[in-house]
Amino acid sequence: MPINIREARKEDCSRLLELVQELADYERAPDEVTVTLQEFEEAGFGTKPVWKAFVAEVEGKIEGFALYYIRFSTWKGSRLFLEDFYVTGHMRGKGIGKMLFEIIIGEAKQKGFNGISWQVLDWNEPAINFYNKYQAGYEAGWLNASLSKEQLEVLLVAYNQ
Repeated sequence: MPINIREARKEDCSRLLELVQELADYERAPDEVTVTLQEFEEAGFGTKPVWKAFVAEVEGKIEGFALYYIRFSTWKGSRLFLEDFYVTGHMRGKGIGKMLFEIIIGEAKQKGFNGISWQVLDWNEPAINFYNKYQAGYEAGWLNASLSKEQLEVLLVAYNQ
């Protein structure tokens, strides 16, 4: 079964969003994906792209992807932040994840980043076991924080009054 790893193209965005939704379903957050196809395409392929991705094709169909952006840490400098890394359920265990993760490692080295960062859910043992093969380190004590678009709107109105 030949696997083709390549850079994502604009025409891949619809399939990538399908896989993003599969990932959200797997992570028990099916209603959290709110980005539109237009926003997704613009963010990746518009005048000021903010993300890049690699895709894994099997028989012409995208079965996995690794999407990243550049993160700047005042402590560590420029780092590759692996936002999403996913392989469809029926294609796991066939080396696709390894191929995608290693192309991300190569990308970080080639672009001179000071490292790679990502998040993994504490209950996702298959993913943790995968990352352990690469001797990944985990940061204890950090909590993820965020404000939604709706919260920003409310806060903006409250702030301007």
